[in-house]
Amino acid sequence: MRKVPSSLILLCTGVVLLLTSCKKPAPANGLFHVTLQTDWYPQPEHGGFYTALLKGYYKQEGLDVTINPGGPSIVADQLVASGNADFGMSSSDKTLVSVSKGLPLVAVAATMQRDPQCVMVHSDSPVKTFADLNGHAIAVLPGSIWFQYLVKKYHLDNAREIPATLSVANFLSDPNYIQQCFVTSEPYFAEKAGAKVRTLPIGDSGYSPYRVYETSESFLHDHPDIVAKFVRASTKGWRDYLADPTLANAEITKLNPAMSQGQMAFSYQALKDQHFLTGDGPDDPKLASGDMLGKFTTQRWATMYNQLLDLKVITTPIEPSKAYTLQYLPQ
Repeated sequence: MRKVPSSLILLCTGVVLLLTSCKKPAPANGLFHVTLQTDWYPQPEHGGFYTALLKGYYKQEGLDVTINPGGPSIVADQLVASGNADFGMSSSDKTLVSVSKGLPLVAVAATMQRDPQCVMVHSDSPVKTFADLNGHAIAVLPGSIWFQYLVKKYHLDNAREIPATLSVANFLSDPNYIQQCFVTSEPYFAEKAGAKVRTLPIGDSGYSPYRVYETSESFLHDHPDIVAKFVRASTKGWRDYLADPTLANAEITKLNPAMSQGQMAFSYQALKDQHFLTGDGPDDPKLASGDMLGKFTTQRWATMYNQLLDLKVITTPIEPSKAYTLQYLPQ
């Protein structure tokens, strides 16, 4: 696993989180250099971006793209807002919260229509529904908004939140253990170790953020053509990745040797079979299933915003459309 070297984080100003308008000079090779900050170490959930890079789709658009890997200490929202990355991976709920706190971020396209966040239990657990979580301890990353939503909606007044460890070790040693997971990741390790698991998708509760990539208001204002080119090439990469992940997965293996072939195959199949990228069905009845790749709708953003207001996660009201733009979505 790789963390972002500090040498890759170049400050446009000396003040972190202070947005500046940093117009870039044209590079000698004629390509416009941009950076994408991912949300984790290289993995299949980033496969479309790597496909676009390796197949030259960014270069065809006149872009020289650097993909910076994330990790537990990397906050893409802050790096993008401060001008230290041009694009960053996030989620629609986090983007809305960040914008309500004054960070000048704008989501420009979706990577996933559905969030792979789940609650994982052992297959013989008495927990069958979210309401059944009452009376149990659940390992959750501190500050997880989706868990706050579950607590309020299902009246989990007797559910105990304990810190998540980002591994399945405790799950394997305790048949009663319950933890959050990405359905594309932790179930693979649990099942490989012999455990039988069930997952409760958070989206089934009614809390369903998009996974998005965003830029800053400043970058969008100064370089709308670059944003359009980046989204167009990235969408093409994601479409190709769904068709054949071989090229990108080979590169991901080099960049992140901890990612095994088995895990990548599991993650890719989950992304494809469960329609995380394309959606189960269209939000717009005029669209055919699968045509939602890269897109989002005002209705979903409005629903998420109202949920965040209800949870009091957003305490300073904003116009939700301030957090995203439909202008660059795939046609």
